[in-house]
Amino acid sequence: MNAPETLSRWNQATSSRVPFWAYTDAQLYQRELEKIFYGPHWSYVGLAVEIPNTGDFRLTWVGERQVVMVRDRVAPKDRGTDHGIRVVENRCAHRGVRFCQQPQGNARSFVCPYHQWTYKLNGELAGLPFKEGVKATEADGTPCVQGGMPPDFDLKAHGLTRLRVEVLHGLVFATFSEEAEPLADYLGPNILPWLDRIFKGRELSLLGYNRQRIPGNWKLMMENIKDPYHPGLLHTWFVTFGLWRADQKSRMVMDDHGRHAVMVSRRNEGGENRAVTEGVTSFKANMVLNDARLLDVVPEPWWKVPDPANPGTEINPTVTMMTLFPSVIVQQQVNSLSTRHIVPRGEGEFDFVWTHFGFADDTPEMTQRRLRQANLFGPAGFVSADDGEVIEFSQDGFRQWGEEGSTLCELGGTGTGGTEHMVTETLIRSMYAYWRKVMGV
Repeated sequence: MNAPETLSRWNQATSSRVPFWAYTDAQLYQRELEKIFYGPHWSYVGLAVEIPNTGDFRLTWVGERQVVMVRDRVAPKDRGTDHGIRVVENRCAHRGVRFCQQPQGNARSFVCPYHQWTYKLNGELAGLPFKEGVKATEADGTPCVQGGMPPDFDLKAHGLTRLRVEVLHGLVFATFSEEAEPLADYLGPNILPWLDRIFKGRELSLLGYNRQRIPGNWKLMMENIKDPYHPGLLHTWFVTFGLWRADQKSRMVMDDHGRHAVMVSRRNEGGENRAVTEGVTSFKANMVLNDARLLDVVPEPWWKVPDPANPGTEINPTVTMMTLFPSVIVQQQVNSLSTRHIVPRGEGEFDFVWTHFGFADDTPEMTQRRLRQANLFGPAGFVSADDGEVIEFSQDGFRQWGEEGSTLCELGGTGTGGTEHMVTETLIRSMYAYWRKVMGV
């Protein structure tokens, strides 16, 4: 069954029942790559702090295409306007070879190992062997030139594929599309203030990485972080220690298209509230920590933001989970900060790359606090291990059922829009309403 035929089968008026084939159809997945990851959308590729010096590079991904994020030389006259970060596809313009094999490093230029084509850091072709041919001598002694490129061969026309790049407060985004709107417009005025809150005016420090491969469709991770329903039910850590629970003050924010979202919440003091813990098997009333430092939470000044619902007052969120469609989650969970990069690997699995960061002016004590709290997350995190497992279980269930069946996503109704509570699945419905438009349903 080809993708258009599959898509035409989704004939419900709402996006509250997602067909199982949306997660399992291989041809549909290829269509997603073209229309979303390689289409007019901005994908996260990394943090500027990962490549601080000229020539620093790091391999990363947009969809299934490997790209190189690199710090280029910037002319003195352009230093006020050019961030110097380039993103080029890791594919030689000559024979299609992945020319860069090191995951990160520093280079003066990029050289393809196959035929030694050499590229500048910005992707322009700098030179190639035997472009003008090889000087030789005919049998009669007459000088000649053997081989070489045609006379009209133009170096400028044979560079690497260069992506458009925008950098927001040290977050690096790229797109293959010339039609993608400016990044600020793509993110929108509802989302930008939450990014400003964490990043604006601050120099980042890189703390480390985790990575894992999860056997599930890439959209399931976007759903997971748009889903406030599950954290207080699935995660023992969250419900028992009050990091995320249904009785907390919370807000669900989204952009005007429903593609991006922020789940905002404020931690309570834990303990038992029978209205939200009774019958919840993940709640462990007698659970205690051997090392209380894991919950050594220190409020930071930047946490406070104006409360749009009550002008003149402030809110102090301890959790903001941002999903920036299609490829990244930006997490503030108390003092732990990270980006989570979603890299699709077919319709049934994806790589998940965590980049943990802090701020350059953090004290050594705050850096250690961020690192300790990061143990809640990542592949073996006390919280996140649960998510990877249930995503695998979900994908298994979809495959088991085959072409029929659909998920049920109707907590709080079947409509879309923001809410002031977490007993809702509106962010997931909104994402699929947008997805259907993009995919032509």
